[in-house]
Amino acid sequence: MTWVFAGVGVAFAGVVVIAVLAIRVLAAARKLHRELERARARLTPKQDILRQKIDALRHPE
Repeated sequence: MTWVFAGVGVAFAGVVVIAVLAIRVLAAARKLHRELERARARLTPKQDILRQKIDALRHPE
C-alpha cells in the first residue's frame, strides 16, 4: 500500500511540474503577442508610406 501512495505522490508531483511549465509557456506567449502588436503598430504607418511610393512608381501620372 505504501508503494501505491508513493506512486500517486510522484504522479501528482509530475502533473504539478507540467502545470507550472504550461503556465510559464502561456505567459511567454502572451508577452510575445503584446510585443508583436507593438511592432505592428510601429511598422504599419511606414508600410503604408512605402506602399504609396511603390504605387506612385508603378503608375506615374
